[in-house]
Amino acid sequence: MEWLDSASIGFIVIFLGTLFLFGELLVKARGLFALLGVGLTAAYFLYHLTGDAGFWVVILYLIGIALIILDGKLFSDGTVGLIGVILMVVGLAIPAPNLVYGILVGMAFILGALSSLFFLKVFTRRQMWAKLTFKDRLTSDRGYNSINESYKDLVGKKGKTLSSLRPTGTIVIESQPYSATSGGQWIEQEKEIEVLSVDGTRILVAKVEQSEATKEE
Repeated sequence: MEWLDSASIGFIVIFLGTLFLFGELLVKARGLFALLGVGLTAAYFLYHLTGDAGFWVVILYLIGIALIILDGKLFSDGTVGLIGVILMVVGLAIPAPNLVYGILVGMAFILGALSSLFFLKVFTRRQMWAKLTFKDRLTSDRGYNSINESYKDLVGKKGKTLSSLRPTGTIVIESQPYSATSGGQWIEQEKEIEVLSVDGTRILVAKVEQSEATKEE
């Protein structure tokens, strides 16, 4: 395998190996991607581990893979996975015969990992990565807010209808137009209204005389 003496060939081998290996982690490829990825990466290690680098770099690489899988199954915040990526890059770069070769191998790993994301457009995604996308609850205590902050400030403010509310239409408050609903009441155009409540982007309003009667009751 003298062809692996070439840094450009090493780049291609690690790029493809990482592409298929990460592809197996991301999508359901029935083990085919794993065989290709492990085979190409093993060829790189078997050839270059004849030098000063010891078998420990392979262990380092495997620990990196384990951390990525662990992050996908348990943590899903990316921190442990990032540490795993760094360990894998170091494990690949150390056996390289020279600095340029090591840099190219590191670049090949990053590009291969990023390119594997394209498999998500073709194959079925593995469930272990679902928590990285949509399974987390979008609640305020996690930094999300389903209610538009500017809409919340509208509660109690008065404006007028730009169109008839039957029961939805357009209102204007402080020169800003908004889509609103009267909750089943028909309010004519150019009537003074007051915002009763806001739920997400749903603005509930009432005619001023109706809202004042509600408050008195």
